[in-house]
Amino acid sequence: MAAPLMLRASASLLHKQRRVFAGGIAMVSSRAMASKTPVGFIGLGNMGNPMAKNLIKHGYPVIAYDVFPEACKEFQDVGAQVTDSPADVAERADRIITMLPSNPNAIEVYTGNSGILKKVKKGSLLIDSSTIDPSVSKDLAKEAEKMGAVFMDAPVSGGVGAARAGNLTFMVGGVEQEFDAAKELLTCMGSHVVYCGEVGTGQAAKICNNMLLAISMIGTAETMNLGIRLGLDPKLLAKILNMSSGRCWSSDTYNPVPGVMEGVPSANNYQGGFGTTLMAKDLSLAQMSATNTKTPVPLGSVAHQVYRIMCAKGYAQKDFSSVFQFLREEENL
Repeated sequence: MAAPLMLRASASLLHKQRRVFAGGIAMVSSRAMASKTPVGFIGLGNMGNPMAKNLIKHGYPVIAYDVFPEACKEFQDVGAQVTDSPADVAERADRIITMLPSNPNAIEVYTGNSGILKKVKKGSLLIDSSTIDPSVSKDLAKEAEKMGAVFMDAPVSGGVGAARAGNLTFMVGGVEQEFDAAKELLTCMGSHVVYCGEVGTGQAAKICNNMLLAISMIGTAETMNLGIRLGLDPKLLAKILNMSSGRCWSSDTYNPVPGVMEGVPSANNYQGGFGTTLMAKDLSLAQMSATNTKTPVPLGSVAHQVYRIMCAKGYAQKDFSSVFQFLREEENL
């Protein structure tokens, strides 16, 4: 009877391995086998931190890296390995998830002097959950392919609360045959994992989603502000909106008015959550995509300008729902 082949991380590769075993040999499930293989995680910020923790909760040994060493300390305390560079992560793990702020960060982490692709193993699965330009995702996929690795874009929606609860939505672009391998890991961090198509389509879906989110948050903030100035109690107004046709995620799950909801950034001086500077960045990606495709996005353009002004007015590090506070203070906007 043939000796077992070495276990591989990718579910699709595991599927191929089954075919080379002699008939009649029972195989352990791919999840049980793969869970014994370390997973690299790069980028332990507001979103990456709880995402990596959920992998650990599901039994995956994590090899972590963040440009800020203090972000790694609590992972050391729970037994994760911490490395000195993305290249070191790639040397120790053949499944890597990245969660990074912007295009330059992603490019540096993958292709820089100490980047993943300097030491990536052939057959590695690279999943990028950053929100970046679809064209950058496509370029990184080509570079990964040259090294014999598979790159997939898998940006997320749901915010920090959903990241903590493991209820994120992942929008995945890449080689369809590798989707099951990616999904195995992503379902540990999210309740919805959707295949969108080729590399870059996950980013396209995320950019569209965040443009709508920005528009709806501004609309919710304007509506709540007007209602309050008309003498309505904000909790009552929110209740009415959420049982009426104006209901949206920004009103019923992430209300921007302090005191209306608990457990959201507006209840904590707009700390944590999704930063205004990141929303402005995502809207700039939407604007570039709209320009490239000659698509009119008038409300998206206005939303972009609002969040850029907020960044210039001291709101850059506050959660994007602080647009309510901004509107309250900017009488002449």
